Amino acid sequence: MILEVAILNVIPGQQDAFVKAFSKAQAIISKMTGYISHQLKQCIENESRYLLLVEWDILTDHTVGFRQSKEYQEWKALLHHFYDPFPTVEHYKDTEIAGAASPSVSYQTSQI
Repeated sequence: MILEVAILNVIPGQQDAFVKAFSKAQAIISKMTGYISHQLKQCIENESRYLLLVEWDILTDHTVGFRQSKEYQEWKALLHHFYDPFPTVEHYKDTEIAGAASPSVSYQTSQI
């Protein structure tokens, strides 16, 4: 699984319009090959900043399959005019310890 991470700086005052447009755009991305899930989070300290997290099966599902699709052109038309500056997108993979359970620790108490 690959995690796409994008910090979206929306033009101040455009947050409501952005969220409305994103509600349409999420239907586009969710139908793409390799798409797993997504989350859009709004920053508490800066209300015009959002964090977009998208899970993909493999990197090329996003970088080739989505970005080179006709659906991406629809996504772009709906959302890209809201950003200033244009977002940087990074991709993350699991580490060897991701999801590993913490070692169990047992404590014994002595009675006095």
